[in-house]
Amino acid sequence: MKIKKLEGRQKRHKIIRKKVIGTKEKPRLCVFRSHKNFYAQLLDDIKGQTLCSLSTNASGLKNKIGSGGNVKAAGILGEEFSKKMKEKGFTTIVFDRAGYLYHGRVKAFAEAVRKNGIIF
Repeated sequence: MKIKKLEGRQKRHKIIRKKVIGTKEKPRLCVFRSHKNFYAQLLDDIKGQTLCSLSTNASGLKNKIGSGGNVKAAGILGEEFSKKMKEKGFTTIVFDRAGYLYHGRVKAFAEAVRKNGIIF
């Protein structure tokens, strides 16, 4: 059962990746959910570079968040990540939910990023 769920998500992600492309001016914000943590990275697909990344496993956030696998942690990560993006000069992005439903942790993260002034 678990393998079929993973394969389905990966298949959906491939379909999404055909349409969603990040550039230097408008990078792609990709998220990954694990059971215990939440990860986000800003990507330039043309050059194949990671421009910025952060996770609930980062040392500065781990003390603030506690458990990284819940909606509250995803919201806090969204706020911190949007601050980090603004410091690097990014205001508009393309959101890649990586085949996950726009629900729960993914939704909390995206709404926290939007609330802090990032447009997508």
